[in-house]
Amino acid sequence: MSASTAIVVAVLLPLGAAPLIALLGRRPNLRETATLLAGLGTFASVCTLVPKIAAGDRPAVHLVEVFPGLSLAFEVEPLGALFALIAAGLWMATSVYSIGYMRGHHEENQTRFFAFFTLAIAAALGAAFAGNMLTLFFCYEALTLSTYPLVTHHRSSEAKAGGRIYMGVLLATSIGFLLTGLVATYYIAGTLDFVSGGILAGKAPTWTIGVLLFLYAFGTGKAALMPFHRWLPAAMVAPAPVSALLHAVAVVKAGVFTILKVVVYIFGIDLLADTGLGTYLAYAACATILIGSLVAMTKDNLKARLAYSTVSQLSYIVLGAALANSWGVLGGSLHIAMHAFGKITLFFCAGAIAVALHKTEISEMKGIGRQMPWTMGAFLVGSLSIIGLPPLGGAWSKWYLILAGLDAEQYVAIGVLLVSSLLNIAYLLPVAVNAFFYAAPDEESGLQEAPLACV
Repeated sequence: MSASTAIVVAVLLPLGAAPLIALLGRRPNLRETATLLAGLGTFASVCTLVPKIAAGDRPAVHLVEVFPGLSLAFEVEPLGALFALIAAGLWMATSVYSIGYMRGHHEENQTRFFAFFTLAIAAALGAAFAGNMLTLFFCYEALTLSTYPLVTHHRSSEAKAGGRIYMGVLLATSIGFLLTGLVATYYIAGTLDFVSGGILAGKAPTWTIGVLLFLYAFGTGKAALMPFHRWLPAAMVAPAPVSALLHAVAVVKAGVFTILKVVVYIFGIDLLADTGLGTYLAYAACATILIGSLVAMTKDNLKARLAYSTVSQLSYIVLGAALANSWGVLGGSLHIAMHAFGKITLFFCAGAIAVALHKTEISEMKGIGRQMPWTMGAFLVGSLSIIGLPPLGGAWSKWYLILAGLDAEQYVAIGVLLVSSLLNIAYLLPVAVNAFFYAAPDEESGLQEAPLACV
């Protein structure tokens, strides 16, 4: 399979699978088989691109020219390949989990769930492979629209209210800020292509670059920089597999991926370093890291605590971009992967607890480690990775971010990373401590693990 064919297959396979899944709604086994096969085929297509990217190739597919010099196109580079691998790989894991969860919970509207989940993956892969900001913007918006039915899955008044906040914040920021930034960038630079070193150097005064940075940073609402973070906790009304999609597989990762792409290929890290503008973005990220962690400590609902943890953790990646050096880009890129694997584990565990024990509040989870040892063991490992305990993945991304802070002489950022790790301990470890070091009520003794697919 050629690289260009692999790109097209990776995007079109989930896009084409969605209507097939909808048609198979009356035959659940076939519907779920189609979901799993689409996930496997998509992941295989993405994997065929990895050797070519590692060899220095940048495979591309031109779709259509919108205006002179402005087209919809795909081009795969290392950061996009990483995001695509995460999205496609975790889609397979989430599909298996979703089957167990949706059946174990006897959820309604399962066909709609699997169909829109598949559409969301197609949009995420389109964003990963975007060859310019115009293509990325269209795929970014498609991801928002395709995940709305998932957020409102239960169709309750609470779900509809959460969906309104979700759509309101994400569309308002993307149309009000991000689209404005795109138009201004095209006017200034005459292109929206992703170019190594950026396209804005020498094209505009520093204050204009600063305004553009503001528009991109806060227009990318999926990155959940405060104060545009409310959509993420509001979306926790959705089922656990949707939370995994939002927090680990696609949605928030599309946000921080966009910020990294913009910093590296639109502004260029040298421009941000020379103008000092990255410092202001770093301060916004540091504030979000600390405030998100502090709010997480106050939440008794497990999914709400994990949601604010994600708000905090995403800004690690934004901070890496803002430090405007190669260590920061490397640390931020690694944290996309490390946070994805750690956080999806935690949300899978939260869903398994809800299926097996019907518990959602941390205060209700005393002693459940004896009832669900595999689930809570996985929760402990995921927590330690998020905290950054070596040799788990989170330790390595944080290490590179600290090196980035030293290189940029941003010692406040280093302090924030260290304090944040302590706050991570404060809001994550008590869950495992409650589970393993307190006795369960007598009437709740005995093993009660979730269905095998959830475990």
